Amino acid sequence: MTPKLDDTSMFLLPLSLIHKHYPELLLAFLSFFLLHLLYRRAQLPINFPLFGALPHLALHCNHLHDWSTDLLRQNGYTCIFKGPAGTPIDFLLTCDPANVGHVFTSNFANYPKGKEFAVIFEVLGDGIFNADYDSWAFQRRKAHLLMTNTKFRNFAYQSTKEKLECCMLPLLGELAKSDRVVDMQDIFLRLTFDITSTFTFGFDPGCLAPDFPSVPFAKAMDEVEEILFYRHVVPYQYLLLQQKYNFGTHKRMQMAWNIIDQVIAQYVAKRKEILNSWSSEESERSADLLSSYIVCQNEVGKQGEEFNKFLRDTTFNLMVAGRDTTSAALTWFFYLLHKNAHVEEKILQELKVLAPKNPTFPSVAEIKQLVYLHAALCESLRLYPPVPFEHKAARKPEILPSGVPVNRRRRIMFSIYAMGRMDGIWGKDCLEFRPERWLSESGKLRHEPSYKFMAFNSGPRTCLGKDLAFTQIKAVVAAILTRYRIEVVPGFQARPKFSIILHMQEGLKVQVKPRN
Repeated sequence: MTPKLDDTSMFLLPLSLIHKHYPELLLAFLSFFLLHLLYRRAQLPINFPLFGALPHLALHCNHLHDWSTDLLRQNGYTCIFKGPAGTPIDFLLTCDPANVGHVFTSNFANYPKGKEFAVIFEVLGDGIFNADYDSWAFQRRKAHLLMTNTKFRNFAYQSTKEKLECCMLPLLGELAKSDRVVDMQDIFLRLTFDITSTFTFGFDPGCLAPDFPSVPFAKAMDEVEEILFYRHVVPYQYLLLQQKYNFGTHKRMQMAWNIIDQVIAQYVAKRKEILNSWSSEESERSADLLSSYIVCQNEVGKQGEEFNKFLRDTTFNLMVAGRDTTSAALTWFFYLLHKNAHVEEKILQELKVLAPKNPTFPSVAEIKQLVYLHAALCESLRLYPPVPFEHKAARKPEILPSGVPVNRRRRIMFSIYAMGRMDGIWGKDCLEFRPERWLSESGKLRHEPSYKFMAFNSGPRTCLGKDLAFTQIKAVVAAILTRYRIEVVPGFQARPKFSIILHMQEGLKVQVKPRN
């Protein structure tokens, strides 16, 4: 007979893992356990004199997003958390649309990414996610020109289509011949890694192969994401110590970082070699983003190793944006489709009507007409945003629209996950998956302001790849749905993973069935 674990023993299980991978958190967790015995039913955050609010954060770490959603719902969309005594940890958690509009748009200049953000996300270098002011403006302007170019858009779509036709559908076809249970999240990560690598570097690493090979670059990215999440929890000064003396999670970060740098350096060298062997006309016809940046080196204004670092930072930022967010969006979308068969049926009917010649591979023009599919994707992104939170810090002190003061020392955390679950923002049915909320009475798409729907960020930093992402995701959905049924295994419970990207903790366990 299997022994039954009570709440206390379940709480103790992760401690060995924490001691192994995150020794800096062990002492805090021991204190949290004692408080767990005293406050098992506590719901509201309490800033204890010695430990601040960290005990409550640890007690609910297995369901952090849902717990913080409940807190924000009970506290008028805004909570303040303090860290342990003697530390400067002080952050404001909010999902108030008024605060979002103020920070991300109307007073954007007062909320740069800042030094602390650059330390946490140091692996991104000086890329667009970390950049501020003139550097950010230049990178955004250049990226916008490249990503809205017809040549690049056609290349990105063809890369997606070819990967689906040559790898994804044959793989699913083999899986459909058996009752094998597979992790669809892993498959989507491999798919988007190959596609994003292709239109970023011009090379396909072959991650989505039938034998599911281990790709060092992809594994290093997974490691980086996990560490970045924990960097939001530990004190900023502790991160600086880790950097200075290279221990703890920083040491693990360096190992992954080295792999990423080595692979990108190889891609850059190989791409330069190819471009040097071509004529200027051939080079200008290259559609991948790395080639486009190399060709415009004079405009970038950097030489030698400085230019190589620019290429490394720029392309890695694009890889993070393209691979992880898209795969997370696909994973949660297919999970929701399994739970809402009527939505899946409506999408299939729309594909048959609007792409009658080839619903498996609709053209770009036909993809733009898939209004119901677009609405269903928006609804999925509302409930499960790939980036579940954003954070900012004020350059100058001020009072937010919600009435809470902020300054340079107070970090502002925006819960995008919670925002999609507030009935005051989305109505009493906010927890329901209902694509129709995105459609007008005439059947056209209903626009929602970005300060309310933050899946693609908001204000001047709104995601440049939004249209590209929708096109890519729609192409993947059409190819899979028209050929196969993705059935989640009975009893599976989806839980968000501790990461800066909203992956599933145990993956998405499914069986693939042929569609009659």
